[in-house]
Amino acid sequence: MNRSRLVANAVAVAAAAVTLFPIYWMVLSAVKPAGEIQSLQARPWTLAPTLEHFRRVLGAENFGRYLLNSAAVALSVVVLSAVVAFLAAFAVTRFRFRFRTSVLIMFLVAQMVPVEALTIPLFFLVRDLGGVVPGVGLNTLGSLVLVHLAFSLPFAIWMMRGFVAAVPEAIEEAAMIDGAGRAVVLWRIIFPLVAPGLVATSVFSFITAWNDFIFARTFIISATHNQTLPAALLVFFKPDENDWGGIMAASTLMTVPVLVFFVAVQRRLVAGLGGAVKD
Repeated sequence: MNRSRLVANAVAVAAAAVTLFPIYWMVLSAVKPAGEIQSLQARPWTLAPTLEHFRRVLGAENFGRYLLNSAAVALSVVVLSAVVAFLAAFAVTRFRFRFRTSVLIMFLVAQMVPVEALTIPLFFLVRDLGGVVPGVGLNTLGSLVLVHLAFSLPFAIWMMRGFVAAVPEAIEEAAMIDGAGRAVVLWRIIFPLVAPGLVATSVFSFITAWNDFIFARTFIISATHNQTLPAALLVFFKPDENDWGGIMAASTLMTVPVLVFFVAVQRRLVAGLGGAVKD
């Protein structure tokens, strides 16, 4: 092994260690006794691991419901964004229409606007929509799905455009010559070829919706039964003293579904990052 490869491997190991250390410390704090967590002499290990913090978190009122709410919002955003992004990417790639370039540029511009700058305008928009469209007003999970869908679509459409463009148009023409209609070509030929790209965008949509705190705290005001897991963690922040063991245990439990989702789609994710079609 040459020196350049050794240096590259050392840099990769160092970057992985820096990235994984906060996760390690979170899990370690979740199994440490309360006395060790608050000790002034922090140690990167524990001699008396405990599951007491996890028992307290899992026994908290409505914790399971908050978990299901987060899962429902995240999975809804993933499915809807994948379908809409696929259809929109196909439209802007295959069809020629006026202002097509302007539409694509607007997708990028939408990603540049800070989320914090749009929170208050979106609050009033969701409030007004509540009286017109059932299920998307304040204190509903539909409002979170709608807002996260709006934020995830620009990135998903822009990314999917590259995957659709990589599919040769000759494949579609050959299928249509054989008698396949536009819908058959779209869902039975194009869709399987760009599926790795959909997985890559789905990971982004899932993580964004699952970890959301700002929108959940802003739009879910009084209906606490519709609260999601990140906002529900506030129960462990006490006025006199924060329950760091409970916070770390709940954060660890929140991380597990993301890891499970990533492991489930990792093969297609790697294929998606490598390209949609191989010659």
